[in-house]
Amino acid sequence: MALVSFPGTSPPYSAEPEEDDEDASGKMSFLEHLEELRVRLIVSLGALLGGFCVALFFIENIVDFVYTPLTGALAGGKFIYTEPMEGFMLRMKIAALAGLFVALPIILWQVWRFVAPGLYAHEKKFAIPFVLLSTIFFSLGAAFSHYLVFPYAIAFFATFQRPDMEFLPRVDPVFSLYVRMMLAMGLVFEMPTLAFFLARIGLITPRTLIRNIKYAVLVIFIVAAVLTPGADVASQVMMAGPMLVLYVLSIGIAWAFQKRS
Repeated sequence: MALVSFPGTSPPYSAEPEEDDEDASGKMSFLEHLEELRVRLIVSLGALLGGFCVALFFIENIVDFVYTPLTGALAGGKFIYTEPMEGFMLRMKIAALAGLFVALPIILWQVWRFVAPGLYAHEKKFAIPFVLLSTIFFSLGAAFSHYLVFPYAIAFFATFQRPDMEFLPRVDPVFSLYVRMMLAMGLVFEMPTLAFFLARIGLITPRTLIRNIKYAVLVIFIVAAVLTPGADVASQVMMAGPMLVLYVLSIGIAWAFQKRS
């Protein structure tokens, strides 16, 4: 029934809340987004600093852990350094890398807290699975690079030695390559986690992944060629193989956790 207001009278009162006001109150302004980003960055940097300090207490054990698979591929079993501060700075870099893994759950939690305001209420309950799965798969990718991919790459480079030319790599560029490959493989191994959340919110389906598998294979081998330091086919296949397995795993995850109509 329509409400009629007569001239000279106030409009009828409606107890129903205005949706525009409610939506406007729930939105964040641009400055509020910047403030939220600043807070999340400060907390993440604090967690990274805390992880760095923890790693310093175990730095010798961590250095041995990093060196073991690397020096095993060298004939002399040693790296060299040519700058006075290079050995010291290497320990600081290793502590920073270890601190990243210590602080990773906290950093991922801050990422979730930053994007959570833009999610629906039923999507916000995936906070713990997001942090847990992201941490596990990133660590698996880092372990795969540490134990398999990078030692094989160092061994490949060492095959170019000659009787008049000895392979004596400097430790700083070798460690920089080690970090880049480890972080790259950690991000690549996040593919199942990404598939899980995109499938839950309905952005992808198993049928979409299967239909585009030929393009995925092409992209995977291009990424493997870019990430692999060696130009040999074996190292590229070694990196592309797990990525193909992860893509197939992502199809299964998208099928199991897809958004039901």
